[in-house]
Amino acid sequence: MSSHTYAVGLATAVEDSVPAADHQPGLAVQEARPLAVRVKNLVRSFGDRPVIDGLDLDVGAGEFVALLGPSGCGKSTLLRILAGLDTQIQGEVACARRRAVAFQAPRLLPWKNVWRNVVLGLPGRPEKARATQALAEVGLAHRGNAWPATLSGGEAQRAALARALVREPELLLLDEPFAALDALTRLRAQDLVAQLWRRHEPAVVLVTHDVEEALLLADRVLVMGHGVIEHDVSLDLRRPRDVADPEFAVLRKQLLRWLGVG
Repeated sequence: MSSHTYAVGLATAVEDSVPAADHQPGLAVQEARPLAVRVKNLVRSFGDRPVIDGLDLDVGAGEFVALLGPSGCGKSTLLRILAGLDTQIQGEVACARRRAVAFQAPRLLPWKNVWRNVVLGLPGRPEKARATQALAEVGLAHRGNAWPATLSGGEAQRAALARALVREPELLLLDEPFAALDALTRLRAQDLVAQLWRRHEPAVVLVTHDVEEALLLADRVLVMGHGVIEHDVSLDLRRPRDVADPEFAVLRKQLLRWLGVG
């Protein structure tokens, strides 16, 4: 790529407004807040094919954003760019200084026990107590000395969340972290993420294919297509959310229509 700007520290350095939406049932009017993410005219191509093509995005500090879209539309590519894992871009990307990522696969190193996986990559020599505190928040304090191979799928994903949490992120990036879990474990994991978000108040960007998951968790749902954000819906549904709520059903139907389903 010929030019790009990638910056960190946005949330502590810039005060700006997220554009307001027209108020409709189920929609919230957004207020001015510091930004955790600002993306302007982002382009990411693979060969001659632009996967992201002129995308703009603002995410407010503490805001929970869910990103929907068909497979191959660039959702995970965008998340990797926000994480600083892909800088082969054109355009401008600025993010909060402290970021953490949890992927669909927990990516735990099998030769390190759980607590050492949690503090992996932290500067200095982090003490076990720091890992144990993060593991306690996800209900795994008793598994700190265990080996990753002995964890269930749900436990491994919670360990990955603890690894993100221990970094005290201002921006938490989640790339389909519940996709490999069974239905009941997935619901528990969703509840856990919602609790951690309320407790620590990071901005969250969640990539998901699950419309109900997006509506249950997010303040705002984005639908990506053709390399840009095609639809941006801010939610004003009461928490905890109820899939039987008529407003929930209306929004689900609208999102599915935008995704080409129904």
